[in-house]
Amino acid sequence: MQTTAKLTCGPAQSMAGIADESVDLIVTSPPYPMVEMWDEIFARQDGRIGEQLSRGNGQAAFALMHELLDAVWLECNRVMKLGAIACVNIGDATRTMDGDFQLYSNHSRILSSFLGQGFAALPDILWRKQTNAPNKFMGSGMLPVGAYVTYEHEYILVFRKGRRRTFTTAAEKAKRRESAFFWEERNVWFSDVWLDVKGTSQGLVDAPTRGRSAAFPFELAYRLVCMFSVKEDVVLDPFAGTGTTLAAALTAGRNSVGVEIDETLVPVAQNLLRSTPRAANEYNRARLARHAEWAAARTAESGPLKYASRHYGFPVMTAQEKDLLLNEVTGIADGADGMTIVEQ
Repeated sequence: MQTTAKLTCGPAQSMAGIADESVDLIVTSPPYPMVEMWDEIFARQDGRIGEQLSRGNGQAAFALMHELLDAVWLECNRVMKLGAIACVNIGDATRTMDGDFQLYSNHSRILSSFLGQGFAALPDILWRKQTNAPNKFMGSGMLPVGAYVTYEHEYILVFRKGRRRTFTTAAEKAKRRESAFFWEERNVWFSDVWLDVKGTSQGLVDAPTRGRSAAFPFELAYRLVCMFSVKEDVVLDPFAGTGTTLAAALTAGRNSVGVEIDETLVPVAQNLLRSTPRAANEYNRARLARHAEWAAARTAESGPLKYASRHYGFPVMTAQEKDLLLNEVTGIADGADGMTIVEQ
C-alpha cells in the first residue's frame, strides 16, 4: 500500500490546489480567536482586528477573527466529499479588554458557522486538559461575585457533510474491516470526555516559532483519524502547524494534505514527517501490545474471548475486530511539490 502526505504554504481561505469533493476527513485546530498568542496572525490578515484590539473592543475583534475562520470553513465545505467528517479542536477564550473580563465562546461561534452551511452536528467531545498551574484562582480570589471559573477543557466539534457515508463494494467493506479499532479502544475513544490525552510541549528550536505553534497531542489526532476515516482516505488539516495531523494520518495508513500560512512552520512539519516512520511503527506495535495485554487480563478474569485476530492470532472481543491490520511503514521518500511518499 502506498500513501502520500502533501504540505503546502498559504492561506486556508483559498485551497486552490485541492479538488472539489476530494477529502474524506478534516482534523484541525485553528488559531483561537481572542487568545493573545494568535492576535498577530489574525491582525496580519485583517488590519481592522489590530485596530479593534488596540481600542479594547473585544467583541468587534472577536467577530472579525471569526469572519476569517468562516472563509476557511466555507473552503472546507468545498473540498469535502458527501459523507465526510470534520473534527475541529477549539477552546473558548477568557480575556480582559478595557478593564472588562469575559468569555469569548469560540466553540459556539464555529458550531453556528458549520450549521449555517448545512452540516450535521454530531456528538462532540470534551478534552479535559491537565494543568500544572499552582494557582487556579481567577478574579477576586476567595471573595464572591468577582471570582471566575478556571477553564481546563477544550472542545472537539464533529460535523458531517450530508448523509452518513456508505460502504457498498467488497473492496470498500474489506478496507473498512482492516481499519477497525479494538473493543476496549472504542469504549475510551467514543466517550464524550477525554481525560487521558495529555497536552504537548512544543519541541521547536526558536522561541518565535514556538510562540506561534500550539500543536495538539499526536494521540488526539491519531484517535480522530482512526475513528472517522478508513485506510487510504484523504485527511486534510487546513491549519497544519507542525504537522501533527499529517503524522497521525501517515501512522494510520491514510493520505493527508496540510495547509499552513506560517512559512516558518512548514520545514518543521516536513522534518516531522521524515522522522515519523520509525515512531509510527513503534506506536502501532505498542498499540498491538496493549491489546494483547488487555486480552490476556480479560481472559484471566472472564474466560476465553470468542474470536481471534486473523493477522496477529491474539483474541479479540468481537467479529468486527478479526481483520484489523496496522500496516508497518517500510519506506519513505520525498516527491515533487512538497509531497512525501510512504510505502506501507
